[in-house]
Amino acid sequence: MTERNENELKPTPDTAKSEEVKPAEVRAEQVRKAKQRLAGTPPPAGNSNPIVADETYGALREDNRVVMRHQIALNLETFRAAPDDFVARPAQEFPPLAVRHAPFMSVIVPNYNGARFLPTVLDALRRQTFRDFEAIVIDDAGTDESVALVERDYPEVRLLVNRRNVGFVRACNIAADAADGRIIVLLNSDTEPEPTWLEELARTVCAHPDAAVVTSKLLLFDDRTRLHAAGDMLGVDGIPRNRGVWETDRGQYDGATDVFSGCGGATAYRRDVWQALGGFDEDFWMYLEDVDFAFRARLAGWHAVFAPGARVYHHLSASGGDVLSSYYVGRNTIWTIVKNMPRRLLLENLPGIVAAQLRIALDALRNIRGAAARQRLRGQIAGILGLPRQLRKRRIIQAEKRVDAAAIRQQLTHE
Repeated sequence: MTERNENELKPTPDTAKSEEVKPAEVRAEQVRKAKQRLAGTPPPAGNSNPIVADETYGALREDNRVVMRHQIALNLETFRAAPDDFVARPAQEFPPLAVRHAPFMSVIVPNYNGARFLPTVLDALRRQTFRDFEAIVIDDAGTDESVALVERDYPEVRLLVNRRNVGFVRACNIAADAADGRIIVLLNSDTEPEPTWLEELARTVCAHPDAAVVTSKLLLFDDRTRLHAAGDMLGVDGIPRNRGVWETDRGQYDGATDVFSGCGGATAYRRDVWQALGGFDEDFWMYLEDVDFAFRARLAGWHAVFAPGARVYHHLSASGGDVLSSYYVGRNTIWTIVKNMPRRLLLENLPGIVAAQLRIALDALRNIRGAAARQRLRGQIAGILGLPRQLRKRRIIQAEKRVDAAAIRQQLTHE
């Protein structure tokens, strides 16, 4: 596990700044100019919302890279909160939701035809005790009333609208590029966070400067005593699992602890690490992009931490997944293993990895009349067919890793 210098993670006092800190002034000017260019990007006629149009995506992303690259450097010079620097305060002492300065957090709500859920999640954000954040909704070319609802009832929310559906993963990347916060927080549209959710996430982020990922406790919306996830685990067989899934929450996971990953439906990411790793892998489209990101972050020397006090309720039935998820989970599980598993661990665990995939395939064949089983099998086939592209990524990821196989082995489970 790579040691990090704690001094790099503490805020620089204002009194320590002097005339010799010219790079910060230059960076600030570059950030200002890049933001001016972004602000000057005209939206399509007939819509006053900020639009992230597909044909202008590349140009917008490039200007956002300029903003983020220099803003990250500014952030490292001016802020890296240490545990003693975070003090929970009453809500009225925090700035209003529509903050004018660069916020500590950017809460991104990806949305696709989720108008029936949006009032619940956005009202919950209004009730947060921690106020130093911006709220961003990115609508992925849905056909319901989501855009009109946000425009009409939530003027404090930044609204991004895709002209065509680009998938959950790319939508998250687009919104993260547009965000101003030091911490990127992803929150599913079909959730309801408790009022202290962001406060608990912020406290945990500050207490764990080596954590690139800080994840919430997810419970079922309709049965708030039952867990959906207390962080994610990864087995030696390459199969990701939700920690504590379907268990009654008795506080058995209430210690802040390292986990392998966190569910992207309610998880915070350090923006500098997000940018360095390129965000989510857009080949994934949806599902397991969070596990893949956490694996890459861990290979780069970062941790993932569970924040038990950050409670979020998620609309999810105890019956589990659906037809859509079956395909992407089947495919993306294979890609996550192939891209990220260090060579030594891949060789050690190859029999178990192959056995797990064969077991899934045989189970799908036994239930071939079911749509979910057929999609899982199709996903596995697509995963194998996509291996050449993922192997090219593997060469880059493994060449740049900063931890050895032993450090990763300690994080894998035998369940």
